[in-house]
Amino acid sequence: MNAVLAQPAPLPQALSRRSDSARRRHRIGHHALDPGVLRHFNELIARIDLQRAPLDRDQLASAARELIDDPAQGFAPACIHQRMRRAAAIDRMRADPEWDVDAAVASVGTLVIDYLRGPMALIPNALPVVGRLDDAILVDAAWASIADEVRDYLDYCRLRHVEATLRGEARTHFGFTREHWLDARRAELEWIAHCDRVGRSSYLTANPSARFRVS
Repeated sequence: MNAVLAQPAPLPQALSRRSDSARRRHRIGHHALDPGVLRHFNELIARIDLQRAPLDRDQLASAARELIDDPAQGFAPACIHQRMRRAAAIDRMRADPEWDVDAAVASVGTLVIDYLRGPMALIPNALPVVGRLDDAILVDAAWASIADEVRDYLDYCRLRHVEATLRGEARTHFGFTREHWLDARRAELEWIAHCDRVGRSSYLTANPSARFRVS
C-alpha cells in the first residue's frame, strides 16, 4: 500500500482528552501558545470538520509533552511525519495542471496548505520534535474529506507514468487527463479480470475419463 494512504501512527492521546482544569499548561518549551492564534486555528478546524471539538492550550501543551518525553519518537515523530507526507500529496494534487480536482476537495486542500505555508503558526516549525504538530492536527482533520480524492490522484500518477513509459514521453505533463486515467483504469481492471479468468480456467476436458493417466 502507498505510504501516504497507510494507517498512520496515532496523534497524542492528550488531544482527545478533556483538559485537567487544575493544570492549565500554556507553553511548549519556551513558546507560549497565543490564545488569538489558537482561536484562529480552531475556527479553521471547524471549517474543515464540523465534528471536531476545539482544542485548548493545555491539550496542545500536554500533547507536545507526550511526544517530547517519549524516547521512541525520536527527533521526527512518526505521527507528524506521516501526516506531512499526506500534506505533500495534497499540495502536489492541487498544483497538478492535468488533474481536475473536485471543487470541494480543492477548497479543503487550500485551507490546509495555506495554513501550512502561512505566517500564523500556532506552533513554530523550528521547535524540535513538535514544530509541525499543529500542521499534523490540521491534516488529520481534513483527511476524511480528502482521502478518496488523494487516493484517486496517486493512482492517476501511477498510470500516467505507465502511459509516459509506453509513449517514450519524457515530459511530466503531456495531456494525460482525468478522463484518460478513467479509461486506462477500466482497461487495466478488464485485463486483470481476464488474467484471473485464464488463471482459474483449464485447457483439460471436464470429463475425467478423457484425461491421461500414468500407471
